Amino acid sequence: MSDELSEVPAASEFTSDEMMTVAASRSLHDGAVCFVGIGLPSTAANLARRTHAPGLVLIYESGTLGTKPQRLPLSIGDGVLAETADSVVGVPEIFNYWLQPGRVDVGFLGGAQVDRYGNINTTVIGDDYDSPEVRLPGAGGAPEIATSCGEVLIVMRHSPRAFVSDVDFITSVGHGRDGGARAELGLPGRGPVKVITDLGVLQPDERTNELTLTDLAPGVEVERVRAATGWPLRVAEELGAQQPPTDRELRILRELKATLGNGESS
Repeated sequence: MSDELSEVPAASEFTSDEMMTVAASRSLHDGAVCFVGIGLPSTAANLARRTHAPGLVLIYESGTLGTKPQRLPLSIGDGVLAETADSVVGVPEIFNYWLQPGRVDVGFLGGAQVDRYGNINTTVIGDDYDSPEVRLPGAGGAPEIATSCGEVLIVMRHSPRAFVSDVDFITSVGHGRDGGARAELGLPGRGPVKVITDLGVLQPDERTNELTLTDLAPGVEVERVRAATGWPLRVAEELGAQQPPTDRELRILRELKATLGNGESS
């Protein structure tokens, strides 16, 4: 355990969302090149850059390379991303030169649904594509991120509506409908290596690629995670426990979130 994680006072209070965001940020390594999605992934990535990974290189789909926003961006088109970037290039260059040739280490994604094999749906809810129950925002650059990044991290709130046995539509492929599609299709990236939620962490089984519970968030029981999962969730033989956020992580995260939309720097 690092010195930073050992400094957590017993009286520290935090929300499940804060634990999830901190856990996601800890999954990012200093010096990595990270393709960031807006929302929870963006918050976690910017927290990582302000704490343990100052050399983290953030790329957003709008064409900003090495951006260092002083506040959380509202969208990929937020001016703060371009103002603080090392370089701004065209969207085609982001995908054709950086992403597809394998120059991005980590893709950081969320979604409306994720299934047992890490496939993500952001397209439609319901069996009928033309007349769905809900039509979602769509793909954006997520399919290419899921395909070409060295590895993919997914961060989502855990519920039976979001964690389903089979997604209604595969927007961004994880490991396919049977867990073996990446090898069959010859996709370059490793795909989802970790799904971080407000209840814990799921990782693909080494043999089947089925998502398995490997770590629990503080105060969460296994049965609660199973009840929030739409398939018979497997649990690792050696189940880990997430370390609570440190006071420093919480302070920086709260300062960062307080800047959202007000244009102030943290």
